[in-house]
Amino acid sequence: MVGRELLLLLENRRFPVAELRPYSSGRTRAFAKFRGRSIPAPAVDAAALAQCDLVFLVSSDEVALELAPRLAAAGVWVIDDSAAFRQDPKVPLVIAEVNADALNQRSRLIAGPNCTMTGLAVAGARLHREVGVREVRLASYQAVSGAGKAALGELFAQARELAGTALHADGRAPSLGAGKSSALPRAIAFNAVPQVGRFGPDGYTGEENKVRAELRKIWSAPRLPVSATAVRVPTIRGHALAVWLTLAKPLTAARARALLAKTPGLVLSKDGDYPTPRSVGGADPVFAGRVRQGAHAREIALWIVSDNLLKGAALNSVQVAEVLVRRGWLQRR
Repeated sequence: MVGRELLLLLENRRFPVAELRPYSSGRTRAFAKFRGRSIPAPAVDAAALAQCDLVFLVSSDEVALELAPRLAAAGVWVIDDSAAFRQDPKVPLVIAEVNADALNQRSRLIAGPNCTMTGLAVAGARLHREVGVREVRLASYQAVSGAGKAALGELFAQARELAGTALHADGRAPSLGAGKSSALPRAIAFNAVPQVGRFGPDGYTGEENKVRAELRKIWSAPRLPVSATAVRVPTIRGHALAVWLTLAKPLTAARARALLAKTPGLVLSKDGDYPTPRSVGGADPVFAGRVRQGAHAREIALWIVSDNLLKGAALNSVQVAEVLVRRGWLQRR
């Protein structure tokens, strides 16, 4: 799903592509649509990739671990959307509007961030830089598209099945039971599942631990306390976050709004309005609203929504590549 969005962005943003070489798992006959053409996408060919100037990896961690270091060592710029290298201290983890200064010509391998954390990293960047964030608490409400095409298929199938379920004669809603699911831990239609990834020994899921570790790296705050709860909800695309930021000093909600309004990559809703996954689906920026004072004078609460397939994945990869072009680093070899 991210790969399709990536191709559309390269075309719509007029990225300077002389030749596109798409690849797939090779399990089925695949094609990529680009600039009005249907281009065959065979199984991955490492030798052919090594001839490229830039490679976008939208793959599993295992494929990235096999290909990315070899390609980067051969002089290819590699922008990897998997989680394989995000915590590697030698690999920059980059969000274009937040820490493009982490890019350098010594490391041709660049990691893209977790789609859940991206919205918070963008929205809170200016607050962190100018006031200082000392603690983060968040709950994420994540779209099913973040779990892939099979999970979306389950959502639609379960919703169709349940849509035909009638109310009881006394008006009570039917008991839906646990339901069946294979792509997700529990049935997702008309449900909320507080598990995204596997549980670790500390009780946190893989997704929750990714948010903590990646936010610290991108904000250059290795000791920042971060507590996260990740919930899968039956929306199609667009991850939403309820966030509480404890700051280094007191800050009014009005001053926080003023800083957020000037944050690159962020669109701030007017007072009384707010973004939703349906309202931001297909849009490039991160959106925020419901900015208010938290439990004390140093805490700010806000609501953040971003398209997980775009800014959370494909768009950020293209924006990073655009930085390489502007700096003159991405040139034909």
